[in-house]
Amino acid sequence: MRAQSAIAMLLLLAPPLHAQAAPDSATHRPPAVSTDVGSIDSIVSALYQTISGPVGAERQWARFFSLMDPAARLIPTGCDTVGNCRRRVLTAEEYQQRSDSILKAVGFHEKVLVNKVERFGNIAHVFSSYASFRRDETKPFSRGINSIQLFWDGHRWWVMSIFWDSERMGNALPQEME
Repeated sequence: MRAQSAIAMLLLLAPPLHAQAAPDSATHRPPAVSTDVGSIDSIVSALYQTISGPVGAERQWARFFSLMDPAARLIPTGCDTVGNCRRRVLTAEEYQQRSDSILKAVGFHEKVLVNKVERFGNIAHVFSSYASFRRDETKPFSRGINSIQLFWDGHRWWVMSIFWDSERMGNALPQEME
């Protein structure tokens, strides 16, 4: 639990790390692979794949950015040991800057446990529970839920936001999301 809280707080509060810049400006995105953005299931799967990899491996940032609307926001939350909870609102570029070296250093992998999808017209919400692993761990060091908002532009899905919280004392995953 302490390692989980430490990593969450590090991602929330750490100053930006120097990392490779986004493939284009904040108003442009690299072209997406059609199979990544053609369905809700495929964009969520691609999202998890882009940040996962072994120790030292480059993450798939161009692919990550191709999934994100230029206005997309990533919002990690976390609580310290005395119960003070915070959130940080990041652009996709800021998320990359803050997480790239950490993801490579720990060999981070994230696996979907359960996806609950709701769609109305051109908008969709995916409540996606996850398990996070480092290096070759077989037991997750962290679990939680990603709240993913998506937009269909008539041709493809775009990630608009990802808002997440991790499991901790008093905040267990609901049984239906395990």
